[in-house]
Amino acid sequence: MFIVYILILCCNLTIVCLIWIHRNLHEPMYIFIAALLLNSLLFSTAIYPKLLIDFLSEKQIISYSACLLQSFLYYSLNGSEFLLLAAMAYDRYVSICKPLQYQTIMRKSTVTIFLVLAWLVPACQDVVPVVLNANKKLCNFVFKGIICNSTVYKLHCESSGVLNIYGLIIFVNGLFLPVLFILFTYTRIFIITYHSCREVRRKAAQTCLPHLIVLISFSCLSAYDVLLLRLETEFPKTLRLIMTLQILMYHPLFNPIIYGLKMKEIYKHLKRLFCKMA
Repeated sequence: MFIVYILILCCNLTIVCLIWIHRNLHEPMYIFIAALLLNSLLFSTAIYPKLLIDFLSEKQIISYSACLLQSFLYYSLNGSEFLLLAAMAYDRYVSICKPLQYQTIMRKSTVTIFLVLAWLVPACQDVVPVVLNANKKLCNFVFKGIICNSTVYKLHCESSGVLNIYGLIIFVNGLFLPVLFILFTYTRIFIITYHSCREVRRKAAQTCLPHLIVLISFSCLSAYDVLLLRLETEFPKTLRLIMTLQILMYHPLFNPIIYGLKMKEIYKHLKRLFCKMA
């Protein structure tokens, strides 16, 4: 697990640094990719140190307040990922469908606003249940799982109807609407590029395919996490562990691999870097 954490740090930081250093990568598309990889770094750092301490301890103990904090970071950063993917989808839509207006629409100020909202909106949404649950009475002190996620609310003596409704609102705002928007923009892109020349179709596939792969992967993992709390049936321990490890290990490494190999400009700089090191 420690090796995986180091790999996550190295892979994500390498691409973020390449985007930071090279001026030809100072474009909205690459800035959003850097933000997405930085989000993966923050997500992993919120989870791995405590996880590694637990592996080395005879008893795995966490305070309720620390568990709520981890849960807050877990969900706010997950929400940020969907909003960043939505911003990337909009950037691709403007670039391919409105190329003459691209420089006017996707200015530095627009990109900055998108980045601030991507991190601020989920944080503001997810802080509410944390504050409301901080003083709730606990009837169960055994947490089933290796990280604090939605199932932490099963420790409470009674479930709150208001919080359940609010959780549904967060789900719609943070997951359903961004995914709907992304699918709408990519549908528009594919319709327009279908009637264009082969070169335009190739360019659209080259830039949009990595985003769609990441979106599908992350949506499946997030859907599982939502079902974990909503369904009353108990998931088998093996399935629960495998899916949790997918979220922790597979996805933070999946992002830099996909964008590093599939994005042509990033791949060229990576290849040049590894040649110099060799």
